[in-house]
Amino acid sequence: MTRALLITNPAAARTEEAEVKAILETLRRGGWRVELRATGGPGDARRFAAEAAAAGHDVVAVFGGDGTTMQAAAALVGTGTVLGVLPGGTGNLLAGNLRIPMHPARAAQVLLTGAARPLDLGRMERLDGTHYFAVACGAGHDARVMAATTTLQKHRWRFAAYFVTIFRLMPELRSIPHLITVDGVEYEAQAALVLVANCGEMIPPFLRLRRGIRPDDGLLDVVVLRADTLPETVRAIWEIIREDTGGRIGYAQGRTITVQSSTPEPVQMDGDAHGMTPFTAEVVPRAVHVIAPRSTS
Repeated sequence: MTRALLITNPAAARTEEAEVKAILETLRRGGWRVELRATGGPGDARRFAAEAAAAGHDVVAVFGGDGTTMQAAAALVGTGTVLGVLPGGTGNLLAGNLRIPMHPARAAQVLLTGAARPLDLGRMERLDGTHYFAVACGAGHDARVMAATTTLQKHRWRFAAYFVTIFRLMPELRSIPHLITVDGVEYEAQAALVLVANCGEMIPPFLRLRRGIRPDDGLLDVVVLRADTLPETVRAIWEIIREDTGGRIGYAQGRTITVQSSTPEPVQMDGDAHGMTPFTAEVVPRAVHVIAPRSTS
């Protein structure tokens, strides 16, 4: 019998009590023995997952957003405990990239019928310790937008809350000099944002950063966007969609990425704020295993 811990984040945008009950019923009908714990503050998910791994749980499933999921995943690195993803947050980008259904009960069914696949993680050392990301980290305007989008807005408008903040902060958009080092090779760039991506889709399955970005290839992908106005931003996004090389988007790929900026810029990891530039991110190949639909390539 599979022994699992279900971690829920009551503060996440889509974690209603009825949905938690449906997940538990689905997993228990499938023959799993499931314990339930709810987070109450920062660090709880990581602590709960570490305790579950130490106690020999087979699976730690997280019903919350990407930030809560990554807290748990960080505790599972180097253990044999498998990660389960149940989308309950605002973006749910990891779930989207893995093609896990957004409906919680259907996502729980994937835990029963899916397969564990290796997942690379990005790792970053900050003043408060070691942190990991599964989808992307970034510096610049994207981090500014995520930090300025409130919990109330996320509950009210879900993913659209980010677009509201993007337009509100558009006057602050600016490109500044960056020095980006990829596996020892230095690149200079004017950028409004620099993304270091482990997954390829930022709005799954509609907006893909670049063909071939995979979360299991042992590499991180750098995407640099140069824009100073709304029209320039639209043209840059159009370049991404068309996989064009019109000059507003730059790409690189490597295992260790350092990002420095001429003035300190905010940094985010999977949607959560993590200080200011500079930062160094390195890939941890096959850091954890995650349950995904068997049809996921």
